[in-house]
Amino acid sequence: MLFSQSDVTDINTLSRYLSCLQVPSLHTCPAVDVIALCGNAILSIADNVFSALEARPDLTKVLVICGGIGHSTRFLYEAVRAHPKYCRLADTIDGLPEAAVYELILTGYYPKLVERIQSGQMKCIIEANSTNCGANAIETRRVLELHSVSTPRSCIVVQDPTMSLRTLAAFRHTYQDVEPSPEFLACPTFIPVVFLDETNMMHIKADDNNSTSDIESSGLWGSHRFFDLLMGEIPRIRDDKDGYGPKGKDFIVHVDVPEDVEAAWERLRKVLYFKR
Repeated sequence: MLFSQSDVTDINTLSRYLSCLQVPSLHTCPAVDVIALCGNAILSIADNVFSALEARPDLTKVLVICGGIGHSTRFLYEAVRAHPKYCRLADTIDGLPEAAVYELILTGYYPKLVERIQSGQMKCIIEANSTNCGANAIETRRVLELHSVSTPRSCIVVQDPTMSLRTLAAFRHTYQDVEPSPEFLACPTFIPVVFLDETNMMHIKADDNNSTSDIESSGLWGSHRFFDLLMGEIPRIRDDKDGYGPKGKDFIVHVDVPEDVEAAWERLRKVLYFKR
């Protein structure tokens, strides 16, 4: 499929909005009480979190790695098999929850972080039951309480950029009964953007202006998967009878979808033949 430059602009409008980049870099942001790393198939995100925690012992005292076995877990398995380093784990991951796969990466490749956890300087909690963004939030709260971690004053939520905004809204929904409300901030670690090459073929890359590390395009989504994720998010975050907001399924807090984002989504729906 060939795309126009206006299609590129529309796709990037959706991507930047859904990425919800509130914390540009874990390597420079203020310290927080908790970091919640949500399972996804983009391994550079976990690398970014683990490397920041190794470099910054003061960044947080509690890391929650969340993710069970859901409909997208196979994409994580495929990403591990295709990874130049982590492919060594390929024979051990089938059937594991996403959080357990991340734990294998942490323990096998981040020795300084392992040492901090084993010495009690930082707590790492594995949450392996959640299968969607809403459950990530609910189960994170449950395991924090189970491990006697008091309600955090601040928490950075790290998620696949295409689901970053919705996951943030789910965490805020889960804690909406708490006063004062914790400060939740989204950190997708990068913003994915598309561009056209000289033959008008579209490619995905990390936005050079909002990336804290070199991210190989081969470690990102395939284009069809990426478009599906972007297009599927807008109906979910709309606060109407069919969405996930208070007027619909009530999984997330109210989210305002800007007019330019809705307009971009509507144009792309016709280009990409999205039926939802």
